[in-house]
Amino acid sequence: MNLRAMQAIYAFEMSRTRRTLLQSIVAPVISTALYFVVFGAALGPRISEVQGVSYGSFIVPGLVMLSVLTHSISNASFGIYFPRFSRTIYEIMSAPISYMEITFSFVAAAATKSIILAIIILITAKLFVPFSVDHPIWMLSFLFLTAFTFSLFGFIIGIWADNFEKLQLVPMLIITPLTFLGGSFYSIDMLPPFWQNLSLFNPVVYLISGFRWSFYSVADVNIWLSLAMTLLFLALCLAIVTWIFRTGYRLRP
Repeated sequence: MNLRAMQAIYAFEMSRTRRTLLQSIVAPVISTALYFVVFGAALGPRISEVQGVSYGSFIVPGLVMLSVLTHSISNASFGIYFPRFSRTIYEIMSAPISYMEITFSFVAAAATKSIILAIIILITAKLFVPFSVDHPIWMLSFLFLTAFTFSLFGFIIGIWADNFEKLQLVPMLIITPLTFLGGSFYSIDMLPPFWQNLSLFNPVVYLISGFRWSFYSVADVNIWLSLAMTLLFLALCLAIVTWIFRTGYRLRP
């Protein structure tokens, strides 16, 4: 294992965050704070409780997941797209480092950025609403697993995309709507039966439900099912990445 090469890639990606601190950290935190103002302060008094939890506190896990999902994908996709765009990816691939070590380095950096952002958002949330974490180990597990899985998914998007429009297509048109419809701001139990059943086909429901359970011990679906669905998506992404490097898809000149 070439640890020095992995550390170099990881350090370079993390330094890019420091150079773009305003858009990487500050802007997402401000956006999340506005969600708390609009949904917590404006709608909170009109919705007393959801599953026994005050509405302002109820949306905290959903807002954290919303940020983690979107920024894990964007961080990883941009991280691998620019080396492809500038052709420096061929220098990386010709170095004495395996494909999986390259993938892990980019994905680990993207996941680290998302986890740091999630922690800052949780600290910011404390300024607006009170919340507790009933199962901190489960909370950290879901946070790390989700950040890593969707960073891996973003890595795949960054390889697949051949222009900036495609790079933003999946996050904007697919992931963000699925996140909003995945129970970020409500419980799917509040929906009519037909829409409840339809929501179960949304994979984001399982992520948000499992993460919210770690806070308040309430969930829309079974915690073990949430974990299984997350691991299944992780396994699928690993299989796709393995196929990409094995075939050279979008990587060979």
